Amino acid sequence: MFDNFKAMGALAGLMKNKEKLREAGERVRAKMETTRVIGEAGAGAARAVATGSMRILEVELTSGLIVGMAADEKTRALAGNLIAEACNEAIRRAQIAMKEAVDEEAKALGLDGIPGLENLLQ
Repeated sequence: MFDNFKAMGALAGLMKNKEKLREAGERVRAKMETTRVIGEAGAGAARAVATGSMRILEVELTSGLIVGMAADEKTRALAGNLIAEACNEAIRRAQIAMKEAVDEEAKALGLDGIPGLENLLQ
């Protein structure tokens, strides 16, 4: 209970100094732009690379999957599903990286443990 009061006091103090909060948000955004995460599906047959800000940079397919795509419609559908799974996995990992970066900044500002803080720092 006292920890919540302490955190609320720190948040109130920080709201008076919005510059610190803005700088923390900029640090999170910059870190996420340079963070790279990888999602894979089909035991690595499809691989997606995303930034920490959840933008897909590239999708790679193994040569076996590409050859199979030319062979039949079922393999093309499978390839589409694998690409979607790899992208979703990369985005999930990017979300985790974003949460970790926000938690790190919040802790540095003395605001760890406040629900909804990630919305202020993104």
